[in-house]
Amino acid sequence: MLKVFIRILLGVLFASPVWAQTVAIRAGNLIDPATGAVAKNQIILVKDKKIVDVGPSVAIPNGAEIVDLSNEWVMPGVMDAHTHITQSVQYFRELDANYLREDTALRALRGLWTGQTLLNAGVTTVRDVGNDANFAAVALRKAIDRGWFVGPTVLTAGKIIAPFGGQSSGIPQEIGPFWQFEYYDADNVNEIRKAVRENIYYGADLIKLVADNSVYHYSVDEVRAAVDEAHHAGLAVAVHVLGREAASNVIEAGVDSIEHGFFLTDDQLRRMKEKGMFLSGTDFPTAHFEAGEFSNAKLIGATIIDRLSRAYKIGVKMAFGTDIVTDAPNETRADMTWDYLAVWRAAGVPPAEILKCMTTNDAELFRISKERGAITKGLFADIIAMPDSPLDNIESLRKVNFVMKNGAIVRKAK
Repeated sequence: MLKVFIRILLGVLFASPVWAQTVAIRAGNLIDPATGAVAKNQIILVKDKKIVDVGPSVAIPNGAEIVDLSNEWVMPGVMDAHTHITQSVQYFRELDANYLREDTALRALRGLWTGQTLLNAGVTTVRDVGNDANFAAVALRKAIDRGWFVGPTVLTAGKIIAPFGGQSSGIPQEIGPFWQFEYYDADNVNEIRKAVRENIYYGADLIKLVADNSVYHYSVDEVRAAVDEAHHAGLAVAVHVLGREAASNVIEAGVDSIEHGFFLTDDQLRRMKEKGMFLSGTDFPTAHFEAGEFSNAKLIGATIIDRLSRAYKIGVKMAFGTDIVTDAPNETRADMTWDYLAVWRAAGVPPAEILKCMTTNDAELFRISKERGAITKGLFADIIAMPDSPLDNIESLRKVNFVMKNGAIVRKAK
């Protein structure tokens, strides 16, 4: 009898739930960022992490938790295409020294802290493009996916693949290749293929290359090897490149996104458009460069605005990404993220297009459009809301007061 009771008790304790709380959201203004359209007085029904129905006449089941956002502007969660959530320094010049002070475990914990800060502000998905020590972001992603912690969806590139030296320069030979803490040195086609495979083996969701950190840069064949290897495994390729011949090589090789591209010409941008290639522009505000003690901050800031404006007018697919690695006084990482909105405004990009780049475009680049990026039946319920329309004033994103992640309410409007 005792054995029977124990078996019954264990069955109750470890059984999967047969019913989950249904949440019904009354959305007064529901934004579709893919089109810029606004649907009034919609019901969003959420259960088991996903959206099960959306519409003006959706029946609300008995017992459902009702969230009243009738006076709010509701949209999918924001995505950031270029993050380094496990990394943070006061000045850009300190990035190399970071290796000497922080191990992988501490970096992973910082990633959790930063990820939760971003999530609470409405950034529900991040693409972490390297500089995470020995795969700290992979460990973070696994912990969040297993439900150990609340956090954004994390996609990670693992170790960055680069020509000899990573993104350092002039390090004395006696010190040794300390950059290999975060980079794979790969200087020919075979080495690049091996580095791609190692990244995939250790859990990368995408592949990141640095094409032109030094006076030497990758050839078309070398970049194409990474693209071939990654695409056969179903992964996208992102490449750090600023411009000139290196950028032309990267475009010719058929990568998925160019990261930064501050000095891209109109011809290069037009070739990107023809190939359907994304520009993940990391459009830094001038103030961030000034805080990082860049002597030519104003010049770089103006160059970025000009390139962003030209890319928008030419019609290049654009992804919203930040590349924040420094700490700013009196600002959280989320505050710094919203600082980029002013740059997009200065470049003449309308609010509707900015929202599309933050959601629809990022989801396409991340290859998760069938999972996230819209408030549509069958997709995961990553939903945010704010009291004012971001279509009228994109700065309204600073006032996000409701966040739902995978169907769970993270932050609720008062």
